Amino acid sequence: MPIFTYKAVHQSSVGAGGEGVTGMLTADTPRQARDLLRARGLTIQEINAQTLMIGTDLRWLRLPGRRYQAKSGVFISELSTLLGAGIPLLDTLDTVLKQHHGGFHTAILQLRDKVAAGSSLADAMREQPRIFDELTITITEVGESSGTLETVLEQLSVFKDRSQQFKGRVANALIYPCIVLMLGVVVSLFLMTFVLPNMLNSLVEADRQLPMITRIVKALSDFLIYRWWLLLAAAAAGAMLLGTASRSHRGRYFWHRLQLRLPVVGMMIRKQAIARVSMVISTLMRSGVVFERSIQIAQRTTHNLVLRRALRQCEAAVNAGRDIADGLEDTGAFPPTVLQIFSVGQHSGKLESMLDRLAHDYDQQVALSSQRLGAVLEPFLILIMVFMVGAILFATILPILESANVF
Repeated sequence: MPIFTYKAVHQSSVGAGGEGVTGMLTADTPRQARDLLRARGLTIQEINAQTLMIGTDLRWLRLPGRRYQAKSGVFISELSTLLGAGIPLLDTLDTVLKQHHGGFHTAILQLRDKVAAGSSLADAMREQPRIFDELTITITEVGESSGTLETVLEQLSVFKDRSQQFKGRVANALIYPCIVLMLGVVVSLFLMTFVLPNMLNSLVEADRQLPMITRIVKALSDFLIYRWWLLLAAAAAGAMLLGTASRSHRGRYFWHRLQLRLPVVGMMIRKQAIARVSMVISTLMRSGVVFERSIQIAQRTTHNLVLRRALRQCEAAVNAGRDIADGLEDTGAFPPTVLQIFSVGQHSGKLESMLDRLAHDYDQQVALSSQRLGAVLEPFLILIMVFMVGAILFATILPILESANVF
């Protein structure tokens, strides 16, 4: 939808030196834009279409980037704060609109115009699924229908803050060890392709007998220098194979199941996913959404296909009249602690609070485990790097020392 910039004055202040008003709005045609401004009590002085700029913005909006997901959390927090202060929704959107720029500014502007035209906030969000996920839309819809929009948006804001802090703890724990390992590989490649050949050329030309370790390292060095294209072809073939597998449901399911079976890391990934599911269900049920609907939305927010299938099986079991814990137990994807939490929570009527506590506990456990994993992997990978570099240097220096009759 095109966006127009305008300059106008309030009709009540025309001819009285009233202060001008500038802004942006969305409309299908310039005439519709003028009608919308007149309906707001404005006399138009100038109006211009901004189709080129907005086209660029909308291209960015089609990208499901993390920056817009993070901004949506800030947007929800701002809405909650302003609505809680008693400011009407349209005035709140106008205020928030001034604090954002670029593509997200365009999204809020479209949201504001939809609400001004009579749509509910949830329906307006539903038209921008790249920015507002189903969890946000559902909670907003519940808040509007129950008259507690500012309350449920505050709960949603707390959830998004926790989710942002929680996201990627396992990956963050592995970043530094992976950097150390990559540094070791780069240094080893440099030694084997530049340092070692130059230092051993004279010994090879003199037809001297090289030690076994030197011959092994030199064979690897020659392969890297003269057969590097084989490694490149193998890497390209592997990348294509992995890309093809990752685009298929069966391939992604196999990879996600493998992740959960990894030692140490697998349990961290499982707990991280369960904590997110618990937070989603707890937030939705606290906002008045029934469990069956909550678990449907939790499935869509779960990236691991193994756990998503398990939640789908649990949903079918609950719809058939079984207890939640029994449905989860049949899947074999959840630890006994989680089953006990669901069982006790369902029968005591405190499922939301118990799931919130479970998410908090698992969050702390993943944070502690990630710190310990990073602390263990860091010296271990440093030792591997030292061993690789040391072995190459030793294989390089040893024949030189032998040729000098040191041994």
